[in-house]
Amino acid sequence: MKKLIPVLLALCLIAGLAACGSTPAAPATDVPATDVPVTDTPATGEPVAEKSYVIGICQLVQHDALDAATAGFRDAVTAGLGADNVRFDEQNASGDSATCSTICTGFVAANVDLIMANATPALQAAVSATTTIPILGTSVTDYGAALNLDFDPAEGTGTNVSGSSDGVPGQLYADLVAELLPDAQKVNILYCSAEANSVIQADDFAACMEDMGVATEVFTFADSNDIQMVATAAAENCDAIYIPTDNAAASNMTIIRNITEAAGLPVICGEENMCANGGLATVSISYYDIGYACGQQAVEILANGADVGSLAIAYAQDPVKEYNAEYAENIGFEIPEGFVAIGG
Repeated sequence: MKKLIPVLLALCLIAGLAACGSTPAAPATDVPATDVPVTDTPATGEPVAEKSYVIGICQLVQHDALDAATAGFRDAVTAGLGADNVRFDEQNASGDSATCSTICTGFVAANVDLIMANATPALQAAVSATTTIPILGTSVTDYGAALNLDFDPAEGTGTNVSGSSDGVPGQLYADLVAELLPDAQKVNILYCSAEANSVIQADDFAACMEDMGVATEVFTFADSNDIQMVATAAAENCDAIYIPTDNAAASNMTIIRNITEAAGLPVICGEENMCANGGLATVSISYYDIGYACGQQAVEILANGADVGSLAIAYAQDPVKEYNAEYAENIGFEIPEGFVAIGG
C-alpha cells in the first residue's frame, strides 16, 4: 500500500498540469431579455428577431356598431402584421368619458406602440393623454370638431392623429324622410347632449329639413337615466323621429323602441345596428369596414413607417338604404322599392 501512494500522487500531478495547459471553456454570452419572437432565417440559420407590437384599444361603450368596428380593426391588423406579432390591450369604458381618460393614460404609461380610439370621447381622451404615440380613431363622425382643428381630411391632421369616419351627409337622411314620408310636417330629433358627434349630425339634418320646408324640434338627454322620459316627450306631436349615430341612444334602443313602436312612429336611425334594434329605416354603412380601414392605417404606420399625421381620414363607401322589416310590420308601414331589409 505504501508503494502505491507515490504513484497516485504522480498521477494527480500529471492530471493537474494537463488541466492547466488546456483552453478554458468560453463563458455563456448574456442575451438581453426580449419579448420579441426569434426565428431562424432559412438561408443562414442565423436567429433574427421579428418586431412585435402592443396596441391599446379604448372603446367607449359596448354596442353592435362599435363592436363591429373593433373587430374590423383587429382583423386588418392581424392580417397585415401577423397574429403572432401583435398584442391587443382592449379595454371598454362602459360609456364613461372619464374612464376613457384613465384607460388612455394607462396606455401611455405602458408605452404602447399605437392607440386605437373607438368613438369620439375615446379619441379626445387619447389626444389629451399623448402627443407622441400614434392615435387612430374610428366611429368618429367629424375629426375637425372632435380635435378642435381646422384641416383638410384628404391631407391628414398634421398631428399624431388619423383614423376612419362614420360620417354620412345629413342630406341623405333628409332624402330618406322625404321618400318615406313625403307629407311630413315635423320631425323630432333625439340624441345625447354629451356627444359632440350627435350635435353635429343633428344640426346638419335640421338644416336639410329646413331647406325642404319640414319643421324639426330637438330633444336631448344627458345620459341613460333620463332617456325614457325624453324619448316619451320626443314621440309626441311629430310625424317621425331622427336619431343620429349616438352611442348612448344605440345602447338603449330597446327603451326607445318600446315608446316609439307603441306610438306607431317611424324612426330614422343613424346606422344599421340602431335601426335593427328599434328603428324603421337608415342609410347604412359598414362599421366593420371602417374599422378595417383603420386597421390598414395601423399597418402602414407600424410596419411601413407611414407618418400618421399625413394619412387621409378614411370614409365609408357606398351607403345603402335599409329598413327593419319587423318594425315596419308592427307599425303598419309600407316600405317603397329600393330598400334592403336588414338581415334579409
